[in-house]
Amino acid sequence: MTWISLAAVFVIIWWIMLFVSLPFGLRTQDEDGEIVPGSTESAPRGPHMLKALIRTTILTLIVFAIFYVVTRVLGYSFDDIPRIAPEFY
Repeated sequence: MTWISLAAVFVIIWWIMLFVSLPFGLRTQDEDGEIVPGSTESAPRGPHMLKALIRTTILTLIVFAIFYVVTRVLGYSFDDIPRIAPEFY
């Protein structure tokens, strides 16, 4: 893998981790009891994007490190995954 493909894998993992970690730590206006007039009760209390971006980046670094160790250090690839479905001749 070149550094470009590693960067592409990192970006893909980052986006997946963003959508996985986005709901964590989210508090609604109803939970805090401070409902802003004109908004729904289930709307988020306030912006928490900086925390979400930091959390996403940390999770991505962990997952990417595991991916790097498995593929580059241990030398595994998709060809090493055992076949689950039977082969029909």
